[in-house]
Amino acid sequence: MNLTRRALVKAGAGAVATGTVAGCLDDVRSANADLDTGYAAFFTLWDWADRVSGDAIAFENPVGAGEAGHGWSPSGDLTREIADAGAFVYFDTPEFSWAQDIAATLEADYDTVTVIDGLEGLDDHLLDWDHEVESSGHDGGSDGGSHDQEDGHDHDSESIDPHVWLDPVLAQDIVDTIATGLADADPDNAATYENNAAEYVSELESLDETFESLIDAADRRTAVLAGHDSFTYLQDRYGFEIHTPVGVSPQENPSPEAISETISLIDEAGIDTILYDPFEAPEGEHPQLVDTILEGSDATDAMALTHLSGTLAKWDDRGWGYRKQMEEINVPAFREALGAQ
Repeated sequence: MNLTRRALVKAGAGAVATGTVAGCLDDVRSANADLDTGYAAFFTLWDWADRVSGDAIAFENPVGAGEAGHGWSPSGDLTREIADAGAFVYFDTPEFSWAQDIAATLEADYDTVTVIDGLEGLDDHLLDWDHEVESSGHDGGSDGGSHDQEDGHDHDSESIDPHVWLDPVLAQDIVDTIATGLADADPDNAATYENNAAEYVSELESLDETFESLIDAADRRTAVLAGHDSFTYLQDRYGFEIHTPVGVSPQENPSPEAISETISLIDEAGIDTILYDPFEAPEGEHPQLVDTILEGSDATDAMALTHLSGTLAKWDDRGWGYRKQMEEINVPAFREALGAQ
């Protein structure tokens, strides 16, 4: 199919209901008359599925507060629970291997379950783990064009960076994929899914504009993160760089040389605020790497930066979803780290 997910949704609920787009989503099953509950594989997908479905479907997130969706392992018979619920929204990527396993079982053994891969149709926009961020800046559009690769899009699934949800532009396509998938399975509520998706996409467009303005006002285009970098899509979208002494794996320990290079960069660039992953920090404390860098450099402050594959209890208590966490946590953190006051 050459149609984007957004084009499919904007084709209208009537087209969905009459089957015009039926079959366009390979991973979505036929109409499910009992689709009133569902599961999503991690926090952000749960938030988006919940927003799109509204009152029509009650979605659950199996990943508890304080845990990240990638690298997570379910306990109990989650596959059976999802099969009973009737819908599963996930990413078909090895970083969420547990979700891949459940999706494969559902597709093989439960033909009444709606299975939606949020990455469907995004092959041309996915980045490799070793992708080098271009410092060309934001193109100002909203079609994800800045992510087009020149390699023929021949990606190895094992090498794909899955953190695509952190790009507010590509996030719009994922939201529309969810809406189209649900409408295909539940035509009676197609208008609800379409309208809710359109409303939320407008919020994501506003978030995109916020990041554009932030980067335009920034004094520097380099931030320092004391942790593994999950933000390549944001960097690629808006034309800035995150430096970290840690590799792509959160289990990797930085070398003394890498820490020393990071401290030199901080002092040379006049960086005052460094960033860290709050999921790696005890409540009210910084990770040890943050303290090490603060003690050795001229930086004086550190701020949390969330990858949004999970949520913390304190954010959950405030009712903060993806957009609110981006606005209340990540935008202020980047504003300080990049000097965009």
